[in-house]
Amino acid sequence: MITVTKKRYFLSICCVMGLLTLFSCKESSLLDKRVYSEEELYRPNFHYTPKKGWMNDPNGMFFYNGYYHLFYQHYPDSNVWGPMHWGHAISNDLITWTEKPIAIYPDEKGYIFSGSAVVDLKNTSGFGSLQNPPIVAMFTYHNPVKEKAGEAGVQSQGIAYSLDEGLTWTKYEKNPVVKFPSVKDFRDPKMTWDNVHKQWLMVLAAGDKTMFYSSKNLKDWQLLSDFGKNIGAHGGVWECPDFFPMLIDGSDEYKWVLLLSINPGGPNGGSATQYFVGDFDGTTFTLDESFSQDLKQHKSLWIDYGRDNYAGVTWSNISETDGRKLFTGWMSNWQYANKVPTEKWRGSMTLPRELKLIKAGNHFRVSSQPVKELQNYVSKTIKKEVLKIEKKTVLIDKSLIDLSRVDIRFTMKNLKKDVYTFSLSNNANNTIHFGINTKDKYFFIDRRKSGDLSFSDVFAKQISKAPFTEDFDKMDVRILIDKTSIEVFYNNGQTVMTEIFFPEKPMETFSVIKENFNFKIENLIINQLKFN
Repeated sequence: MITVTKKRYFLSICCVMGLLTLFSCKESSLLDKRVYSEEELYRPNFHYTPKKGWMNDPNGMFFYNGYYHLFYQHYPDSNVWGPMHWGHAISNDLITWTEKPIAIYPDEKGYIFSGSAVVDLKNTSGFGSLQNPPIVAMFTYHNPVKEKAGEAGVQSQGIAYSLDEGLTWTKYEKNPVVKFPSVKDFRDPKMTWDNVHKQWLMVLAAGDKTMFYSSKNLKDWQLLSDFGKNIGAHGGVWECPDFFPMLIDGSDEYKWVLLLSINPGGPNGGSATQYFVGDFDGTTFTLDESFSQDLKQHKSLWIDYGRDNYAGVTWSNISETDGRKLFTGWMSNWQYANKVPTEKWRGSMTLPRELKLIKAGNHFRVSSQPVKELQNYVSKTIKKEVLKIEKKTVLIDKSLIDLSRVDIRFTMKNLKKDVYTFSLSNNANNTIHFGINTKDKYFFIDRRKSGDLSFSDVFAKQISKAPFTEDFDKMDVRILIDKTSIEVFYNNGQTVMTEIFFPEKPMETFSVIKENFNFKIENLIINQLKFN
């Protein structure tokens, strides 16, 4: 028989245990439904973003005295595009960036649109000295008053110089240095020193073509030639050109490479960057004959087939001892860039990449890979030598690795005509799929279930594809994941796809499934990245 006192004690214990169980369930439920801050969920770990405000095209990138300088289109007073300034950040390793004060402000001549910067080591401009070489920037002035009035001369090219390594700038008193021709879109000058022909070169976009100029002093420019009408992709306006010689990988022969961004008209809609390979005689750029034949077959060739790598250009003044051609692009797309679900800031850059010019058979391709400096941030490595994929296989999950900052590499073998799908997912039912369809011959990214899609009807309207023509039974793959972005490099970076996504919570599982045939994954290396 239980006494009243014992009954009360027994009931109290039951109530306490019940409350603890209820609290435990609620706590678990609350953890599952945790509300993440914008910084936690969306601010990248290792891709550059401004502290606040809007950012788009990379501009004026140069290396000097141990620092890489990144300038960019910036509107500090809003998270949508507006009166353009040049923002500024520096890094000594291309990975960790320090934001500096705004470099160049708009003025009575107009907004400061995209452009470039060079280190004038021989002081050809006369702005500095041999002991203190000036940094000279060229940018597009965009006059909104003339644009609104429908007048001519909306865009012209101005220059500015810096004598303190890019921290402060003085605009040239005789701007503009290149006045408008009879074209509406006339912008984005990219300067380089042509060591072959001993001249300063500048290429800029002019509607449906590029225009080449030369100079001896960076102030007085002469038109040389133009290129591009009815060549390559023309679904939109050409923008943000870049032009430089590159050694063919593994040889002493070189070719000239021309990068051209286009909006719209990309391979998967909206913005993208195409390239051309050829020869330059100091005046005229001519397509290589084999590349011209490739264009007849493919129509256009792209630096990145994903939807989120635009306006990319290269760093100037990279030393000959380094020898790399370093590139970065804006990681967004004009179809939805003003609407993505970040509020404090909008816009990020791709991870800087090393470009190489590959010649396979009689075909030229520009490949890209993440810069080697990323390896210095590896804090943990998981390796698996061989995995036989016979059904859906989880390759790694959050119990072993943080999938919001990871670098993954592996080789796929025994590939047949099949569909091989990799997935990043979480328990909020957010999933981004990507992989290879060897039956219909394309790489793909599918973000239709990747999280928040409410901000745009076109963000995830279709699967992004990168076509290929050859058959293969082996493929090298590298994947960079940084919270809300994925960069996939196939075949040592000869095909690249970059896309952003906005999950409701961090991704937790990385898995793979094949449609029919078993295959193997070899040399799986998963590197956890750590940043202060």
